[in-house]
Amino acid sequence: MEWRNIYRGMIMGIIELVPGISSGTFAVLLGIYERLIAAISGITTRQWKKHILFLIPLVIGMGISIFSFSHLMDWLLENHAKPTFYFFMGLILGILPFLFRTSKARTTFKFRHIVLLIVGILLVNQLQIIPSDETIIVERNFTIYMLLFFSGIIGSAMMLLPGISGSFVLVVLGVYHTIISAIKELEILVIFVVGSGIALGVLVMSKIIDYFFARFRSETFAFVIGLVIGSVFVIFPGWFYTASQFIIYTGLFVFGIGLAYIFGKIEY
Repeated sequence: MEWRNIYRGMIMGIIELVPGISSGTFAVLLGIYERLIAAISGITTRQWKKHILFLIPLVIGMGISIFSFSHLMDWLLENHAKPTFYFFMGLILGILPFLFRTSKARTTFKFRHIVLLIVGILLVNQLQIIPSDETIIVERNFTIYMLLFFSGIIGSAMMLLPGISGSFVLVVLGVYHTIISAIKELEILVIFVVGSGIALGVLVMSKIIDYFFARFRSETFAFVIGLVIGSVFVIFPGWFYTASQFIIYTGLFVFGIGLAYIFGKIEY
């Protein structure tokens, strides 16, 4: 049992609460992305015990963060969205050197890799232009529960792709605030339905990603790097207009890059 995965899971849980940022992106920074995909995919194999022991601390950590920090992230995004997103932009950009190094881009990337990288950037930015007018869904019936279940499947599948935020997809589907409200109010049935959808989506998508990493490793990395770069454009909150904003936003942006560098040094 890798108990260090608890703190890794806590970081990923916090990130997943922020629409526009993927916890998969930070699994890359933490040095566990490929192991995470292989572990989830391997649950249905004969070595399931080994994979479960890797995943349990991660799930515990993510659960702690989601239940502990949902109020805080809600408040930050409601009252201080711009500085919060500048900090996360720094974190994301700080991940890119580790991605390029892990993929050995300098020696392996060719024209097709550049094309895949650009496709990744464009794909993430297509999600940005999808409009969403979301309110909390208060009604509870079979149709609503099915909507929440399939939203969990789709959101979790996207969560595993660096650069595509599961939370952002939930915003697009119009259920993000409903799910966050259910977590804060401890609506057990809603949490169970969404959680079941998340479990199924994660399992299916992990097998797809694992297949591509096994057979097209450098190409998959090129696409992933594109997704990560594209996510910076998705969460960009706009420019600053005053000297104080410049100091605060730039400071948080640089702090985010520095924190990513520290995490990278610790994990690599």
